[in-house]
Amino acid sequence: MDPTVSLQLGVDRSSPVPLYFQLSQQLEAAIERGALTPGTLLGNEIELAGRLGLSRPTVRQAIQSLVDKGLLVRRRGIGTQVVHSQVKRPLELSSLYDDLEAAGQRPETRVLRNTIEPASAQVAAALGVAEGDEVHLVERLRLAHGEPMAYLRNRLPSGLIALDTERLEATGLYRLMRAAGITLHSARQSVGARAATAGEGERLGEPEGAPLLTMERTTFDDTGRAVEFGSHIYRASRYSFEFQLLVRP
Repeated sequence: MDPTVSLQLGVDRSSPVPLYFQLSQQLEAAIERGALTPGTLLGNEIELAGRLGLSRPTVRQAIQSLVDKGLLVRRRGIGTQVVHSQVKRPLELSSLYDDLEAAGQRPETRVLRNTIEPASAQVAAALGVAEGDEVHLVERLRLAHGEPMAYLRNRLPSGLIALDTERLEATGLYRLMRAAGITLHSARQSVGARAATAGEGERLGEPEGAPLLTMERTTFDDTGRAVEFGSHIYRASRYSFEFQLLVRP
C-alpha cells in the first residue's frame, strides 16, 4: 500500500505558492515527524498525481526537490525511498548585525528606506506571493566603527511584523523577527561577486569598480513560510563569507 494514502495531502490552487512546493513541503513534514520512516517506499507518481488532481511533472518536481535535499533517493528497480529524516538541532541564522557584534565590532544602522512596494516577479517567487502584491521594503546601510560595511535590501510579506525605523536602527532585523514570535528555521542563499557601480562605491566608501561581495537569501520560518528575501552587497575589502562544509553520509 502506498504510504502517502494515509497522509492528509492536499493543495490549495488559489494560493500563489507553486503546487509542487506545497506538495514537497507536506511530504517533508511527514518525513520529519516520522509518518514516513527511513526505508519507506513511496507509491507510484502517476497514482499520487491522480489522487491529488495534479500533473505528473508537478509531482515529479516535488519528489525531485526532496531528492535534492537528501531526504529521498531514487533506486533503479526499487523506486523512490525515504533515506532519513532531518536531524533536529539548534540552528540559528545569523545576520550581519549579529556577526559584527559577536566579532566585537560596534554595529550601526542607517535606514535609507522603509516603505511598502509591489512585489516584482523575482520577489514574488522568493516570498511565495503574487506578483504585484504589497511587500515591505527596508533598505539599510550597515556600519562598523563608523565605517560602511554593507548595503542591505530586505523585503518581507506585508503585515508580517511592524518595522519601525527607530527600532531598525537600534538592532538587527532578525532580532526583531524573533521578538515578534517568528522562529527562523532555514534559508536558501547564494553568494557572488561583482564590481561596484559609481553609486554603490560612493555609498560604501569604495572607488567605482571595486570588488563587492553579493548575497541573496530567502529565509523560512519553522512552518516553511518564506518570511524574508534579502539582496545585499558587502565591501570585499572589509568582509568575507566563511562556510563549514560537511561530507554527506
